[in-house]
Amino acid sequence: MQGQNLLYKFKTQNIAMRLIVINVVVFLAFFIASFLFRTSTDVLMQWFVLPEQPIEIIKQPWSILTYSFLHGGFYHILFNMIWLHFFSKFILNLFSEKRFLTIYLLGALFGGLLFVVGYNVFPVFQSKAGYLLGASASVSALMVFAATYSPNISFRFFMVNVKLWQLALGLFLLDLFRLGTGTNAGGMLSHIGGAVFGYFYAIQLAKGNDIGAWFEKILDWAVDLFKTRKERPFKKVHKTPRKKSKVPAKGAKDERQMKIDSILDKIGKSGYESLSKAEKHFLFKAGNE
Repeated sequence: MQGQNLLYKFKTQNIAMRLIVINVVVFLAFFIASFLFRTSTDVLMQWFVLPEQPIEIIKQPWSILTYSFLHGGFYHILFNMIWLHFFSKFILNLFSEKRFLTIYLLGALFGGLLFVVGYNVFPVFQSKAGYLLGASASVSALMVFAATYSPNISFRFFMVNVKLWQLALGLFLLDLFRLGTGTNAGGMLSHIGGAVFGYFYAIQLAKGNDIGAWFEKILDWAVDLFKTRKERPFKKVHKTPRKKSKVPAKGAKDERQMKIDSILDKIGKSGYESLSKAEKHFLFKAGNE
């Protein structure tokens, strides 16, 4: 019963809270597993983090998204979830939960791609082998998307009124500075990748171009895979049978019309009362068709 209550509470939360819960549960699961099996979380997470070598990514293609649900420590997940919750309020007030999830996942995708490209193209990163984990790229995408679409929204930050674009710009410049110092360069690359995606997504959406629509269709398809038959909308096509035409064939129509004309001529010459019972019945039936 308690499990059902927790599941109900989870389902009734908004998408931001559900993502936070998933991230926290995954973090705790790996932490507990590392304790039980007396091994490090790095060993347990190696198949889910994003490696920098393309050949390794081919072996675990799911890692391009799964890395964004993994965290290396308490403060890592704490600050990511705080920012995720903070920026979710500005987006969910204007957009659907599906779009919010699209920004989150595509932010992770583009952040991960820039991480891989950076480590394999630019010589400055090639001497630093590593892997990527954390929701920072997704959070950066949400942050910049919100700040680009609604830049002048203001809020109180340590007793100072700050606009959303100012906060986003400050955090983005901080990432650029940390990238230049070499501190967590891979993570900073993913932040920048997510931020660039969030910016272009908001700009295009303001112009009426939804560049994430294709991904939302994939999400719908994926959700339908896990639905039971009862949960799927049942579509039944009702086929209306064709009615047999009562219009007689052309030859029969000509013969029938000739008979009607003959009866009408008889009425014109001798009156209605001169018709036989069969002729009256035929004329009555013809008038009602």
